[in-house]
Amino acid sequence: MRKKAETTALHKVLVRVRRYWAGLGLSLIMATVQVVLSLYIPILVGKAIDCIVGQGNVDMARVGEYLFGVALCAGAAAFAQWIMSITNNRISYRVTQDIRNEAFFHIQKLPLKYLDRHPQGDTVSRIISDVDTFADGLLMGFTQLFTGVMTIVGTLLIMLRIHWGIALVVVLVTPLSLVVAGFIAKSTHSMFQKQTQTRGEQTALIDEAIGGMKLIRAFGHEDAIMAQFDDVNERVRTCSLKAIFFSSLTNPCTRFVNSVVYALVGLTGALVAISGGITVGNLTSLLNYANQYTKPFNEISGVLTELQNALACAGRVFELIEEPAETPDPKDAVELDRVGGKVEIRDVDFAYNPEKPLIQNFSLDVEPGQRVAIVGPTGCGKTTLINLLMRFYDPQEGSIHIEGVDTRCMSRKALRRNVGMVLQDTWLKTGTIRENIAMGKPDATDEEIIEAAKKARAHGFIRRLPKGYDTQIGESGGNLSQGEKQLLCIARVMLSLPPMLILDEATSSIDTRTELRIQKAFDTMMKGRTSFVVAHRLSTIQEADVILVMRNGRVVEQGNHQQLLERRGFYSELYTSQFAH
Repeated sequence: MRKKAETTALHKVLVRVRRYWAGLGLSLIMATVQVVLSLYIPILVGKAIDCIVGQGNVDMARVGEYLFGVALCAGAAAFAQWIMSITNNRISYRVTQDIRNEAFFHIQKLPLKYLDRHPQGDTVSRIISDVDTFADGLLMGFTQLFTGVMTIVGTLLIMLRIHWGIALVVVLVTPLSLVVAGFIAKSTHSMFQKQTQTRGEQTALIDEAIGGMKLIRAFGHEDAIMAQFDDVNERVRTCSLKAIFFSSLTNPCTRFVNSVVYALVGLTGALVAISGGITVGNLTSLLNYANQYTKPFNEISGVLTELQNALACAGRVFELIEEPAETPDPKDAVELDRVGGKVEIRDVDFAYNPEKPLIQNFSLDVEPGQRVAIVGPTGCGKTTLINLLMRFYDPQEGSIHIEGVDTRCMSRKALRRNVGMVLQDTWLKTGTIRENIAMGKPDATDEEIIEAAKKARAHGFIRRLPKGYDTQIGESGGNLSQGEKQLLCIARVMLSLPPMLILDEATSSIDTRTELRIQKAFDTMMKGRTSFVVAHRLSTIQEADVILVMRNGRVVEQGNHQQLLERRGFYSELYTSQFAH
């Protein structure tokens, strides 16, 4: 199973590397040049030594020629290695850039249920940390694996040519290196895989803790979150130490094998040289080649260890990339340019968890321009209904029609272009106040942006900021208050003014006085537009044309404010509980 996962991840990497075949070809050529020149140097050194026959019997002219050849080969080999390193770096980081882009682009297409069920920090860890680790392993593999294999083959052939008997000693010891490398590679993959998974869990916890630090401190939860962090940190330490322990065996084990090979070549070579089988220069060359032959085994073992880690990380990234995307729009998807606002919901059933039904047999007809309020206790399905209207989720049964067209038969972009949303949970991107307001209408003029901010009652606090509308805000709105962030989200919708509106607790973080003023702006904005308003404060929805009272995923009451009060049902109970003295 492990080997299959490794092979699959490696194949996916190679498919992406294949796009850069020209650079890969150049890298292989430079690697070949570097290896050939490096292997030629010991031959020149051996010939130079053979020119030193004895005291007073040295052919200095030829020694000088050979030494010049050594310098030339070394310089050319270094240049080839430099070109190869630059090329490998380009290939490696372009491949990782492609994978990051692919992963981030795929996130845009993932169904919300995936993002709801997976920790945000773990997803971030896959795209950032895992891709970085993968890049390091890929770069090392490119740089050392090919040159290592070529060096082993080249040195073996040359040693066989110089003296096959001594070369045979080297060949007989080689399996020992392969056994060592295989044992280390087999032992480290599962450990590195566990390490990356636990590291992702750690990143998720850190992300969650930093995002909720105010609440952690407010509830005195520091010790509990620290204990939780200590636990996951200890597990990361344990996994990392095990992985590092086995990977650290690489160097001493392969060095031991190298020393054995070198000693055997030296011993057998000396005996052959004494008997006149080879010259001292050839023996020197053989010792150099024995060293060059064993060195790549050390490097390749290190590469294989890093590749285990890299492939484990790559596997997690490809797992994200291959996660099924949301159902694509049909090829003949309807593009609604401008809708009137007629909505029909027919016998809709929906549940996040199949074992826990949420919305059952839900039907509703909304005429163009109607204002529909949705009220009910927490968890009754109010926000879920909004998610279905926006096609963040699709119903398991039934259908939703806008202007007589099933929402599953129209493009998501067309649907969402015609619906403006203001949610209780505010989201602002890193950028200026102006860019955040103009998010739904990038070509808006400054006058339009300022007018929208005035209608949302945001112009006053924006003007007091250091650079006004050009003030930069950081992640999630920086130092703006929750109410100020919500005002900016309201201004964003007031600027684009789509034909349909969804307001999900849109004023929950705003003071009562400002809320009353915004409510008047909302009243103006909602005229002639089909609107869905989710509210806990029943005072804000008394003017709604239709009030849906939801309970356990069902509409238990329906009517306007006065009609529902007169029925003295569940709505009347909710209203009385809020305004009773």
